[in-house]
Amino acid sequence: MNPNGPLAGVRVLDLTRVLSGPFCTGLLADLGAEVVKIEAPQGDDYRHIGPFRAGESALYQLVNRNKLGMVFDLKQAADSALVRRLAAVADVFVENFRPGVASRLGVGCAELTAANPRLIYASISGFGQSGSQRDLPAFDLVAQALSGFMAMTGEPDGAPTKVGESIGDLAGGLFCAFGILAALYERERTGVGRSIDVSMVDALVALMPTAIAQWMFGASPPIRSGNRHPLSTPFGTFRAKDGYVVICVLTRAQFAQLAQCMGRPDLSDDPAFATDALRTINEARLKVLIETWLAALGVTEAVQILMHAGVPASQIEEPAAVFEGRQVAERSILSTTQHATLGAIAAMEQPVHFGGLRRGGQRAAPGLGEHQHSVLERWLGEST
Repeated sequence: MNPNGPLAGVRVLDLTRVLSGPFCTGLLADLGAEVVKIEAPQGDDYRHIGPFRAGESALYQLVNRNKLGMVFDLKQAADSALVRRLAAVADVFVENFRPGVASRLGVGCAELTAANPRLIYASISGFGQSGSQRDLPAFDLVAQALSGFMAMTGEPDGAPTKVGESIGDLAGGLFCAFGILAALYERERTGVGRSIDVSMVDALVALMPTAIAQWMFGASPPIRSGNRHPLSTPFGTFRAKDGYVVICVLTRAQFAQLAQCMGRPDLSDDPAFATDALRTINEARLKVLIETWLAALGVTEAVQILMHAGVPASQIEEPAAVFEGRQVAERSILSTTQHATLGAIAAMEQPVHFGGLRRGGQRAAPGLGEHQHSVLERWLGEST
């Protein structure tokens, strides 16, 4: 919680667990919001998912940074009533139960906003609060499968493949944070809160402009294209002597530069490669030409030649090299925080840089119920 952040003074009651909701509220906490995470007595499921060190989950630590922790059993009337009292003095309430569950627990949107009309009530679910599929259970992989995202990922002749991260959860959380910020801005004008309904499937569909464009105006339906762009060529991965090179050519000028690098300036005048669309039609032939040239070059040398000529290109980095590398360090995407039992551990930073706002200083995720008494005292004036 950054006291100088743009969301300083905003109170967020966080009844989310696992990833989509905690990712959302973690972003708000990074920007100074006071996020109070409410867990069931057994704790967030992510406390019990590895990898672990000294019994602490890395996943839980990463997405619950900068939050305060409380424990309530919402199936108990007294606990449910106390959470409603906290919601009455909160600015934002975030939940990611299956639709209808929050209402059954006494913390539904209608009840809370009737008591606190300024409350922004945000819900994240697999399929949204309305529609024929609203009651179906959903994990990230389900969202990837049912959104079309998975069908677009993988080699054309291979099986559909999940994205390498939990993109459905993360997209849902990111769009929910975006919605909350918009609602906070609106409330400054109107004085009234708003309900926010985010579906993980919807969020993934919203991240598919290329596939939707193909569906709209393309000659064929969108299909998996492997490690190349479905509409532009050469735009993908190519085998070099000791690995793979990523090459991204979008314009005719960039293709001419690539042809020069290959020692084949004549290719830029070849009618088969005259436009992006024609290069895509003749992608197989062009890929053979590029990989024939790359066969004698190491990845590092090839990238240097291409980048020097103004052709966007890169090697493919392993995640650990990225996390320990120059870009992450120079841009402060990861920092270090102190945990009560683990000592110094890595902490995620949200990627947006705000001018004049110092990065770092992250606080470790809360212990189960760690701030029970202090929050009740500050929010409700109750000492225990």
